[in-house]
Amino acid sequence: MLILTPNLPDPDGFYDELIRAHTDLDKEQSDAFNARLILTLANHIGDRKVLTAALEAAK
Repeated sequence: MLILTPNLPDPDGFYDELIRAHTDLDKEQSDAFNARLILTLANHIGDRKVLTAALEAAK
């Protein structure tokens, strides 16, 4: 089951960390970073049904 309600203990802190991770990256580097992050998190989740639901929710 995909969790779509707020589930991060510190969402603002995570958002800040995510934005800081993009500091000094150009568009291509930023896009590549995002792709690596998505694939890393998808691997961590490891549940194809959850990943498919996430793709649909993101549309």
